[in-house]
Amino acid sequence: MSTTNIFTPFTEEELMPKEEKLEVIKKGKQFSIGIPKETSLNERRTCITPDAVQVLVEHGHELIIESGAGESSFFTDLQYSESGAKITTDPKEAFAQDLILKINPPTEEEIDYMKPNTYLVSALQINLRDKDYFLKLAEKKVNAIAFEFIVDEYKQLALVRLVGEIAGTVSILYASELLALSNGLMLGGITGVRPAEVVVLGAGIVGEFATKAAVGLGASVRVFDNSLSKLRRLHTLVDSRVPTSIIDPKELGKALRRADVVIGALPRLNMTPIVTEDMVMKMKKGSVIIDITIDNGKVIETSELTTMEDPYVIKHGVIHCGLPNLTSRMPRTTTKAISNFFLSYILNYDEEGGFENMLVRKNEMKQSLYMYKGRHTKKIICDRFGLTYHDINLLIF
Repeated sequence: MSTTNIFTPFTEEELMPKEEKLEVIKKGKQFSIGIPKETSLNERRTCITPDAVQVLVEHGHELIIESGAGESSFFTDLQYSESGAKITTDPKEAFAQDLILKINPPTEEEIDYMKPNTYLVSALQINLRDKDYFLKLAEKKVNAIAFEFIVDEYKQLALVRLVGEIAGTVSILYASELLALSNGLMLGGITGVRPAEVVVLGAGIVGEFATKAAVGLGASVRVFDNSLSKLRRLHTLVDSRVPTSIIDPKELGKALRRADVVIGALPRLNMTPIVTEDMVMKMKKGSVIIDITIDNGKVIETSELTTMEDPYVIKHGVIHCGLPNLTSRMPRTTTKAISNFFLSYILNYDEEGGFENMLVRKNEMKQSLYMYKGRHTKKIICDRFGLTYHDINLLIF
């Protein structure tokens, strides 16, 4: 029996029946956004500027801002209301919205104000959290996104990078203040005077910007990191003017004994500190240590959390600063940077039809969640606090 070949421009796959795809009509107003006033850590930053509020309102969003939320960043209630936001004196109203934008995680009392299925976007600062915080959020069936986990389409930690750039620069500027206070030294090079010695631990974004700021002031800088690729990248960025080294205790100890300023910029989550107490005891009296990543694990054994009211402690004659929100010292600049990020972040989700659609379609959105409808979805957090882990990919598909 002969078979006839019928010519067709379509492949067998293209001729298979397919499900009908209906157009999804995107709603006009996607969600209401609550901006509560920060109450912990003497926080001075906020998430949104009045200019960003105006753009979001024009795109159909409703913004509820608690009175005084922008004061520490030098933005008034009047500026926010003229941009189209609704100002409320009741924090409960700000926390009752579909999306809550905060700098610091909510307190237990503030979690009570939230409604189920709310989207919470804030920093996590894992070193400052306890198990009860996660259990309380889980009770409320919240969808929680942490600044530390937000990744962009290039798999970069977008917000961590942005705040890290400011933190690196601020760490050097603040260290120069403390150095002048402790022993009257200027952080920089002057003709005929030996420049101050700066040791930067970490060659990531924070370390890179700290190095650039210190070099710009004329200091003598040395960078340590355990990643050769990061050191090579930094070497290229600063025109090979800065000596770099792998973290070798003997070499590090020598550098620390000569150092006037030490910047800790290596996240040490669940790891032991790099600089031991013995190393600190051998440092010069009046030298300054700034442990930037203290909310993510200590780099220096003797460092401890400090506050805006008491920004430093003195141990073994060395000034230790452990501010978890160091960029709060430059609140307006930091607020503008964070606001720029969130403006594009929210508008991007508008185009895709909201957060739920994005969760299904974008893997990077799934990675930024540490809680989905009350279930814990970040293994690193579950391991640390003994919580039940749920794979986000099995919850959303």
